[in-house]
Amino acid sequence: MEAGAQIVLSTLQLVLAGISIGVLMAVPIGPVNVLVIQRAVTGGFWAGLAAGIGAVLGDGLLAAIAAFSVTAIADAMSAYSGWIQCVGGLLLIGFGLALLFAKPALTIPVGEKSHLLEHMGIIPQTFFLTVTNPGAILGMAAMIGGLGSLIGGLNTYPEALLLVASVMGGSLLWWLGLAELIATIRHKLTEARLKLINRIAGAVLFVFGLILLLDGLVLR
Repeated sequence: MEAGAQIVLSTLQLVLAGISIGVLMAVPIGPVNVLVIQRAVTGGFWAGLAAGIGAVLGDGLLAAIAAFSVTAIADAMSAYSGWIQCVGGLLLIGFGLALLFAKPALTIPVGEKSHLLEHMGIIPQTFFLTVTNPGAILGMAAMIGGLGSLIGGLNTYPEALLLVASVMGGSLLWWLGLAELIATIRHKLTEARLKLINRIAGAVLFVFGLILLLDGLVLR
């Protein structure tokens, strides 16, 4: 390929690229993955999926900012990044401490079905955790920016919108699979194992939150 040459992607290729970005953004173990696993363990598939949907919406917002080059929002997030990270860090620390001291129990007993609407409260929490995660912000900007450079930019709003929807679709696929996997094996969990999962999840979230808080204080 000649220097400066650009690749022209078909609609299908653009969709597949977006799905790949969505999956790659969701897979790395972080606070949202920990929360999705813990919610799926205690509440079943719909609880885990609800936690994942918050991340999907967060990924969609970050993808839209990158794809549509919404500079005003991006500048505001950059200007207040320290405060945003501090709030996100405090939220994670709160989640972590709550799990560390919570009595282990299945909020939805094995074999009993629930509905997505019963778990809607976790959606804004994981959404906020996603959009306050510096790794997610930088990763999404880098991936979509790199794709844009490769194909010569997203030339139309429909192209940008399709890419954002594809990113969200890829993210949703990961959370669907993860929630289903955990929900399938949750019947094997004893009280001792639930306690261990809560302690591990709580400790991980607390550490993530402390790092995010300290980093946010430095940026202020």
